[in-house]
Amino acid sequence: MNPDHCLVERDGHVLTITLNRPEAKNALSGGMLAGMYRGWRLLDEDPELRVAILTGRGDVFCAGADLKAMGGGQSDEEFQKLMAEVPDVHWQALLRHNRPLKPIIAAVEGFAVAGGTEILQGTDIRVAAEDAIFGVTEARRGLFPLGGSSVRLRRQIPYTLAAEILLTGRNVTAQEALEFGLVGRVVPSGQALAEAKKIAAEICANGPLSIRALMRVLREIDESYSEADALAKELEYGGPVFASKDAREGPRAFAEKRTPLFRGE
Repeated sequence: MNPDHCLVERDGHVLTITLNRPEAKNALSGGMLAGMYRGWRLLDEDPELRVAILTGRGDVFCAGADLKAMGGGQSDEEFQKLMAEVPDVHWQALLRHNRPLKPIIAAVEGFAVAGGTEILQGTDIRVAAEDAIFGVTEARRGLFPLGGSSVRLRRQIPYTLAAEILLTGRNVTAQEALEFGLVGRVVPSGQALAEAKKIAAEICANGPLSIRALMRVLREIDESYSEADALAKELEYGGPVFASKDAREGPRAFAEKRTPLFRGE
């Protein structure tokens, strides 16, 4: 299990997780999954971290599972030991569940297919280079997208488009992904990470209590709630923010025409 397959780096309040197997198109490996899992848990547990960026090294975001290793029957004994301790470590790594209660920004260059598009659906804000390619291609290999796409994709984009992507396994261009609503921004090639860092800086400048409460609503309240129940939860999560010191600092800074100094209190 090669720990260098996933780089976890912090810069102030921002955690950057980089998939680091460019020679293998950043195909998923045991070391990569272990690194992502540890990165997400660090993001959740460290109060100084406010946002994460997920990206890939080189000109590919992630080409999904390592089909060569699968086809050759290769296994990673060290990763299997980790799975014995944390049976769902691979699903947590791919953001299938137990997602951090903090924003995650995806910065996509090149191919983000199969597992690359699956993990994308667990992120919150998505920036794609103009040459990025997406797709849930498992059916073309006789496989099934167990990373959540059969459920999540139709909730995030129109049903008929999700069905087409899942059932044909076709590639989706960055412009199509933008039109479908799978990504939020398309930027020139090579600029996805820089754009993601700008967005991260904007989030970090906001009140951390506000962001945390918003993330609770975004993570926990979905369409299964009635509007009345969802609005009750909104009051439960958002109301206490108004009693915070940050809620007094924000309007005061606005009146004094200065940048607010939020302390998360």
